[in-house]
Amino acid sequence: MTQHPAHDASFGGHIGRTYQQSEPWWPPTVVPPGAPNVVVVVLDDTGYSHLGCYGSTMATPNIDAIAAKGLRYTGFHTTALCSPTRACLLTGRNHHTVGMRSISNFDTGFPNMRGAIPKSAATLAEVLRDNGYATYAAGKWHLAPMAECSAAGPFTNWPLQRGFDRFYGFLNGESDQFSPELICDNHAVPQPRSPAEGYHFSEDVVDQASGFIRDLRSLVPERPFFLYLAFGAMHAPHQAPQSYLD
Repeated sequence: MTQHPAHDASFGGHIGRTYQQSEPWWPPTVVPPGAPNVVVVVLDDTGYSHLGCYGSTMATPNIDAIAAKGLRYTGFHTTALCSPTRACLLTGRNHHTVGMRSISNFDTGFPNMRGAIPKSAATLAEVLRDNGYATYAAGKWHLAPMAECSAAGPFTNWPLQRGFDRFYGFLNGESDQFSPELICDNHAVPQPRSPAEGYHFSEDVVDQASGFIRDLRSLVPERPFFLYLAFGAMHAPHQAPQSYLD
């Protein structure tokens, strides 16, 4: 039977018989004073041997500079695959407890491998957005069942339904870095330029993420943001711009 929704008890004002007898109310600001911006960068298929700050001979000066000013950790326990790593990182929970013991392409029929994070497990984006943050995801997602990654939906496990205000990137586990299957928010979009014009996803995703932040800064500069930036270039099919190959 269809029912009217229950009265919203969160309203802090008063509705009288007339406007003069009513008292308006606005939800209070929930952002803690001095809340910092948060940027989480995920590098696919990258290990200790790839980073200069851990002794690699490869040149990673920007990452090394960040490491020199912060903390380095050596303990992060998860299955070394795309989806389990992301599920664990974004929920702070063991990946088995959030239905992601392997990649999201599979659903074994058991709770530890449904190919999607259950609603009972909040993501970092959901928690921060509830506390006043603008939340953005850019790059590789790979946290939705592959059967749900088309324009037909459902969109239940896409980024915008898991706490992010904006998304730009691809949903699957891997994508051609010169011609990716791009999604902006909940819609497929064409890539901004062709490979012949110098397109590569790594540069594009940084440009789009920067655009999200510029939009926020131009309109609501006081609002902190959370950016989840997940590159896909270290994953197969291992496609680098020609300038790096030369």
